[in-house]
Amino acid sequence: MPRIITLSREFGSGGRELGKRLSDCLGFAYYDREILEALARQTETSQWYVETLLGRGMPAGFSMHYGQSFSAYSPVTKQTVKLLVAERKITRTLAEQGDCVIVGRGASAVLADFHPFSIFVYADLPAKLARCRARAPENEALTDREIEKRMRQVDAARASVHGMVSDLRWGDKAGYHLCVNTTGMSIKHAAPALANYAEQWLRGSAQP
Repeated sequence: MPRIITLSREFGSGGRELGKRLSDCLGFAYYDREILEALARQTETSQWYVETLLGRGMPAGFSMHYGQSFSAYSPVTKQTVKLLVAERKITRTLAEQGDCVIVGRGASAVLADFHPFSIFVYADLPAKLARCRARAPENEALTDREIEKRMRQVDAARASVHGMVSDLRWGDKAGYHLCVNTTGMSIKHAAPALANYAEQWLRGSAQP
């Protein structure tokens, strides 16, 4: 069975960078925006459209665990569900191809039967604001309040989508094997140690 690392992260925590560095350290394939690109191609829509719909999240209480009728939901919600179903299939197809790191996409729950090593990445607010500012375009002039609002919106959408495929709350430590606080951390220097930790776990989980 492929060795898989799934990584969920708060906006601005550096989770995407950590995922990429883990894949480089371990020689695993890396999937993040690649899944959105594949989803856009498969549905013959733009990546912007896919990101916009998936970024809105879902109505409170909505779950893909049950065979409910979608007739009561708006056309936009129905289209989002279709995208999520297609995204799930793409994620599983990529996971079947070999060892990989997958960022986001509710992958820890979607790939539960693959027994992935699941990580949640978080940080305190000042650290996340600083990281967002360091990576922002030069001409961007958002205030801290505006950035914080964007963080809340993105994280709420991630939690909403996660709630569709998992009974555990997004960010609940019970749903992950490792929670990493990147506050004050050099992700570049921490990645090798975290990669070794993940590799040891994956090796142990493969034992009969």
